[in-house]
Amino acid sequence: MKKFALEIGAAPLRLSAMRLALENPVSITIAPPALAAVEESAASLSRLVREGRTAYGVNTGFGILAQTRIEPDQLRQLQRNLVLSHAAGVGPLLPDAIVRLIMVLKLAGLARGASGVRPLVMQAITAFLDHEIYPCIPAQGSVGASGDLAPLAHMSAALIGVGDVRVKGETVPVGKALQQAGLKPLELGAKEGLALLNGTQASTAMALAGLFAAEDAFAAALASGALSTDALQGSTAPFDERLHLLRGHDGQIAVAAALRALLKDSMIRQSHIDCDRVQDPYSLRCQPQVMGAVLDLLRFSGRTLETEANGATDNPLVFAGQDEVISGGNFHAEPVAFAADQIALALAETGSLAERRIAILVDPKMSGLPAFLVREKGLNSGFMIAQVTAAALVSENKMLAHPASVDTIPTSAGQEDHVSMAAHGARRLLQMGENTTNAIAIELLAAAQGIDFHRPLRSSALLEDLLAHLRGEIPAYDHDRFFAPDIARAAAHIRDGYYRRALTPVLDMFGE
Repeated sequence: MKKFALEIGAAPLRLSAMRLALENPVSITIAPPALAAVEESAASLSRLVREGRTAYGVNTGFGILAQTRIEPDQLRQLQRNLVLSHAAGVGPLLPDAIVRLIMVLKLAGLARGASGVRPLVMQAITAFLDHEIYPCIPAQGSVGASGDLAPLAHMSAALIGVGDVRVKGETVPVGKALQQAGLKPLELGAKEGLALLNGTQASTAMALAGLFAAEDAFAAALASGALSTDALQGSTAPFDERLHLLRGHDGQIAVAAALRALLKDSMIRQSHIDCDRVQDPYSLRCQPQVMGAVLDLLRFSGRTLETEANGATDNPLVFAGQDEVISGGNFHAEPVAFAADQIALALAETGSLAERRIAILVDPKMSGLPAFLVREKGLNSGFMIAQVTAAALVSENKMLAHPASVDTIPTSAGQEDHVSMAAHGARRLLQMGENTTNAIAIELLAAAQGIDFHRPLRSSALLEDLLAHLRGEIPAYDHDRFFAPDIARAAAHIRDGYYRRALTPVLDMFGE
């Protein structure tokens, strides 16, 4: 896989760069001005330590133990102990791609020059990324408050030579991986363990992965919705620009325009332009209103996560110009938790709308098409159970969409008495994204099947291109066959960004 070259510290990371870092190995350089700021921050912290001034986590204990003063000759041991004791995560390992993005985001935070770490710490992370060594990070253990402590501790443990890592898909002891790469374990200085552990990078990386999955699913759902509209001989009148300008929501206006472009000059539409049907079901007619609201949520969440990814979120923070260390709460992941909840709602509604259109397509009373979209009904069951699968997926998403951010539980003997729950709020997006992707894959297949029944009439030029791409791998369903591989292939097209790229001329979601 080709490496993506990424410079950190020269300018804020954009969503497009973070998507590339999730999808590809990366080669990192740190911008010289950022490296200078990091060095200045480390020098400021060093002066504070030499002068014997008290700073939380630098020469004190942690949490409720913050009043305990640590002797100068124990500061390095303090940081090592912190990493090892906090590496208490459980559950399945995070995917390598998300671990890679976590490390990239940690570098972006450290590059702000407010963490007091030496450049050596950033170089250690960069070396891991360059050699594609990804720490084994259990998915569970963070409440998203004093940073993603447990996940980031597992990342940090690998840096200091403890635990396991993933190399080319294989899990190996970190010592072996370091030896093979010609690297040595990092020895932590004052505050460096705390700077690595504190921060929202794990929650933010998982939320970003959920956002990108939602973006791919959204684009595919616009395509499948347009295909279903044509397959069901729906009206394009509800997409008239004048309607949406009167309401004024940006997302709604943009989605209506995209649907108009997708359906432009469809012969199928022209064939029933004067039919006596007055109104279509909401899942067809209200696509701009529902999907427009989804788009607005995704855009807002994207801005939130982009800001968070570029922020300094550890604690305390060092202000080198004043030789001052301030303990605050930038590690609290409430913005990420809110963004994750919004993305969850967006995913749930995107899939729900698609499933309702599938239900119409398979119902001959509603669609006017053969029952379950297959000829010789009875002998063939067609899309009967594919619709059931879609229903199961969207119902699971309804349960998963329950807000995580409204929950809290005190930790650390009450010192951390309000937490965000951003980590599992973001982590559930990975499953929700898969559920939505598969539901939309089923709609794409069903809508394509519906279009086939209208031949020789053709749909619009844009939709015919999408159909040709789909039919290039998945033939029409003329008799019962093993269905699951078709769904998997259609879902793979969504997951690899095909529909997002194909629809960019009619809707650029984030203006990247």
